[in-house]
Amino acid sequence: MAQVAQPSLVQLPGVLEQLKLVAGLRWGLLRNSLRNKNSRWDLIGMVIAGVVSGALVSGLCVAFYGGAYFFLTKGHASWMALLFWAIFLWWQVFPVLVAGFGANFEFKTLLRFPLSLKAFYVLGLGYGFANFAAVSSLCWIGSMLVAAMIARTGVLPVLLMVCLLFLLLNATLERLVGSWLEKLLAKRRSRELFIGIFLLAMVSMNFLSPFLQRYRNSSEPSFLHLLPYLGWTPGSLAGNALAASGSHGSHPALIGLSGLSAWLISLSTLLWFRFKAQYLGEEISESATPEKQGQKARSGVAAGVVGQTPDLRARGWESLPFLSPPVFGVMVKEFRYLTRNGFSFITFLLPPIMAVFFSFQFTGTNSPLKQHAVSSEVFLPAIMAYLILMLLFPAYNSFSFEGKGILAYFMAPIRFRDVLLGKNLLLLSLISLELIVSFTLIVWRVGWPTMPHFFATIAAAVFAVTGQLTIANWSSLSFPKRMEIGKLKGQRNNGVAVWTAFGVQILVGGIAAVVLLAGRWFGDPWLPAAAFLGLTIAVLGGYVASLDSLDRLAEKKKELLIDTLCK
Repeated sequence: MAQVAQPSLVQLPGVLEQLKLVAGLRWGLLRNSLRNKNSRWDLIGMVIAGVVSGALVSGLCVAFYGGAYFFLTKGHASWMALLFWAIFLWWQVFPVLVAGFGANFEFKTLLRFPLSLKAFYVLGLGYGFANFAAVSSLCWIGSMLVAAMIARTGVLPVLLMVCLLFLLLNATLERLVGSWLEKLLAKRRSRELFIGIFLLAMVSMNFLSPFLQRYRNSSEPSFLHLLPYLGWTPGSLAGNALAASGSHGSHPALIGLSGLSAWLISLSTLLWFRFKAQYLGEEISESATPEKQGQKARSGVAAGVVGQTPDLRARGWESLPFLSPPVFGVMVKEFRYLTRNGFSFITFLLPPIMAVFFSFQFTGTNSPLKQHAVSSEVFLPAIMAYLILMLLFPAYNSFSFEGKGILAYFMAPIRFRDVLLGKNLLLLSLISLELIVSFTLIVWRVGWPTMPHFFATIAAAVFAVTGQLTIANWSSLSFPKRMEIGKLKGQRNNGVAVWTAFGVQILVGGIAAVVLLAGRWFGDPWLPAAAFLGLTIAVLGGYVASLDSLDRLAEKKKELLIDTLCK
C-alpha cells in the first residue's frame, strides 16, 4: 500500500522578517494609492502641514535645550522633571486632540496574515512612535541629551537610561489607552458622549486662568502641598533619578530607574493581554444583536410601518413656499445628520462659550489683560472673524458624512446645484443663529458698539460667509474625504482642502481688515458698511452664477466622489 504523504507544517518566519513583510505591504499600499490624483494632492497637503509642524517642533527643541542646559548648569537637575512632565502630557493628550492626523491603521486587518503574536505586539507598539506627538517628543528628548552632553556629562549615562525607559513607557501607555478607548467607545452613542464631555472639558480649561487669577493666593499653597504626592508618577521619577545621579550616590538614582521600570513592566503586561485579545479574534462592533434586530423588525411589521414611504409632512416637516422640494429635502436631511452626529452638534456649542471666554480675558475683574482692555469696536470684529473661522471649516468637505448615500444624489432626478444649495442654506441658517447668540453675549459682556461699527461688522460677517461658499463647494467636489458619524479616529479633511480653507480665510480676512481700516483712513465711519454691502452683492452674484458650473463639475467628479465616499 502506498504511503500517504503527510503535509508538512509551514514554519513562520522570524519576527524581524514578518515586520519587514508588513512594512513592504504598507509601502506598496501607499505607492499604489498615489496613482489616484486625489491621494497625491492629499499627500502634498500633509507634507506642507508636516513642514509647518516641523518648524514649530524645531522652535520648541531650542526651548527644551535651553531649559535642560539651565537646570543642569545651575545645579537644579531635579527641575528636569518639569520637562519630562511636559513631554508626558503632550504625548498622552495630543493624540486624542488630533486623532485624525495620526497613523490611521486598523490592526484587525493584519489578522488575515499568518503573523505571530510577538510580531503583532511589536507592530502595535511600533505605531505608538508613528504619530506627531511621539516624533516631536523624540526630538525634544534629543535636545535634552545634547544639552546634557554640553552642560554636564556626568548625568549623561543616567539620562540615557531614563530617556529610554521614558520613551518606551509613553509609547506603551498611549497604545494601551487608545486600545481601551476603542473598546469602550465601540457604540456610537457612547463615543459621542465621551467626545462631548472631552470637548467641553478642554474648553472649560480655558476658564482655569481667570479662576486661578482670582484665587491665586489660596491656590498656590494648596498646589505646593500636593506636589510630594506626585513623586510616584513617571515625570517625577525621571527628575528624581537625574537629581540623585550627581549628588546623592547611586541608590536614589536606582530607585528612580526602578520606578520607571516597574511602570514599563506593568503597562507592557496590560498591553500584551489587550493585544492578545485582539489577536485571538476579538470583534468590536456597534451593530445590534440579532435578537434585538428581529424584535425591532417584528414590531415594525405589527405597527404596519415597514415598507411605507416616509412623508415629511407626516413628521411635521412642511415645505417652505420659497424653496423647491429637492432643496428643502436636502436641508431636512442635513439637519437630521447634524442631530445624529453628537460630535458635530456639540461643536456648535463652542462659539458662544469661546465668546464668553474671550470676554472674560479682556473685561474680567481679575483678568491679567484688563489693563490692555480693547473697545467693542475692535473686540467685536475680531471675535466674529474667529467664530466664522470655526463654523465655516466643515463647509470645505460638505460630503464627508454621505458615505454610500452619495449614490442617491446621482440616481435621483435632481440637479446637483439643488444639493449644494440645500447644504449651503442650512449652514447659513446655523451660522446666523450662532453669530446672533455670540453677538448678544459679547454685547452683554463688552458693551454695544456705535451704529456705524455695528452695521460694518454685520456686513463684514455676511461678506466673509457668503464669499467662501463658492470655493467651499468646489473644494468639497474636488477633494472629498470620507468621515464616519460619531467617530474621532481618522477624521480629518483632505490635506489640500485644509490649506484651501486656511488660504481663503486669510484672504477674506485681509480684505475685511482693509475695508474696516479704510473708514478710519478716510474719516467716514459708514464707508465700511457700504463697501461690504457692495462686496456682498458681488459675491452673491458670483455664487448664483457658479451653481451651474458646479453642477457640471459634480458630473465630472462623479467617479471620484463615489470611489472616495463609498469605499
